[in-house]
Amino acid sequence: MVTVTEARSNARDNRTAAHSHIKGLGLRDDGYAAETANGFVGQAAAREACGVIVDLIRAKKMSGRAVLLAGGPGTGKTALALAISQELGTKVPFCPIVGSEVYSTEVKKTEALMENFRRAIGLRVRETKEVYEGEVTELTPEEAENPLGGYGRTISHLLIGLKSAKGNKKLRLDPSIFEAMQKERVQVGDVVYIEANTGACKRVGRSDAYATEFDLEAEEYVPLPKGEVHKRKEIVQDVTLHDLDVANARPQGGQDIMSMMGQLMKPKKTEITDKLRQEINKVVNRYIDQGVAELVPGVLFIDEVHMLDVECFTYLNRALESSISPIVILASNRGQCTIRGTEDIVSAHGIPPDLLGRLLIIPTVPYKPDEIRTIISLRAKTESLTLEDEALHSLARRGENTSLRYALQLLTPASILAKVAGRQEIKAIDVEECEELFIDARRSAGIVSNGTNFMS
Repeated sequence: MVTVTEARSNARDNRTAAHSHIKGLGLRDDGYAAETANGFVGQAAAREACGVIVDLIRAKKMSGRAVLLAGGPGTGKTALALAISQELGTKVPFCPIVGSEVYSTEVKKTEALMENFRRAIGLRVRETKEVYEGEVTELTPEEAENPLGGYGRTISHLLIGLKSAKGNKKLRLDPSIFEAMQKERVQVGDVVYIEANTGACKRVGRSDAYATEFDLEAEEYVPLPKGEVHKRKEIVQDVTLHDLDVANARPQGGQDIMSMMGQLMKPKKTEITDKLRQEINKVVNRYIDQGVAELVPGVLFIDEVHMLDVECFTYLNRALESSISPIVILASNRGQCTIRGTEDIVSAHGIPPDLLGRLLIIPTVPYKPDEIRTIISLRAKTESLTLEDEALHSLARRGENTSLRYALQLLTPASILAKVAGRQEIKAIDVEECEELFIDARRSAGIVSNGTNFMS
């Protein structure tokens, strides 16, 4: 008797993060916010304002401008920025950082800031290439006498036969392409793709005409290419300006063993010079003028922007005025506070007035009790947890009295306590037990101010 068992997938399960439920801004066709949509609850005015920003970005009328999301902790600032990136899609670069990330012992603050600026600017390059594509019907290396003498023979050319849906072609290729094909393990019956200009070769897969063979290896079968063997193909590549900076800044070194060891032993981060960036900008502008490439200004999201100092803010002002710059979204939960890097200059949100004057400010407001209840219910559904009505009401009350974050943080521990008690559903008693085990910030501050000794 043959036993058949189901094989478990090795694919990693999607992790549930703090904003896994956010799928977009949740706007209707008329641009107004629905009460609950795409994982978003409440903040209607802020979502509608972000919808206008998304439209401006799509119309390419927002480049070099900045937006500030201002509101208290737990009012959805990060969620709004992520929703903007969801609305823009994967083709538009989105680079999220925290204000404190720019401080490093290896790289200057301004350099770290500019690096993230360049990460948020995409370049879509369209290139028309002449290619040969088809199923390999013949693969014959032609040998010749070794020009260096001796008894050995060398490969002078490679004869290859290619077949497509509309014909056959026989090609005589350079021996270097034969080496590339050996690396790709190309054999008769494989579908290959060869670039005419560069000679780059890629094995696409095994032709599906051979799908009936009993192979021990799990082979990927592909259909016979359509059209002629020789064709012109438009290839679109998406890169960021930072990718171009790194590719041109990395020293190549020699091919000897000492050079390679030196590169491996020194993985230290290298600073990219302004001169190099200006040269890359010239090349990029030339490509854009020729119609070969298209600039895609993405989004740089800086959370906790009050962590930046006055030097960073000055640099930010200059970077925003550059001809090539992304859309910058800042977020802060501070009111009037001292600008970092100064001793006594106080400004709104910890941002200098000259930069604050050029920002579009979107306010976020505290959530209403009904909205808190809906958010907790939505998060429980995202985390595959079951809540009874009394437990949901208890968590919503805590979210209103303390903070939404505290209420959401109690969800997972409460589910563990429910499982220990042999229940799948979280009850109010589990929430109360969690509240005794994990206190909120206000109670914790009260304990410290009362002088309670934690060591006793």
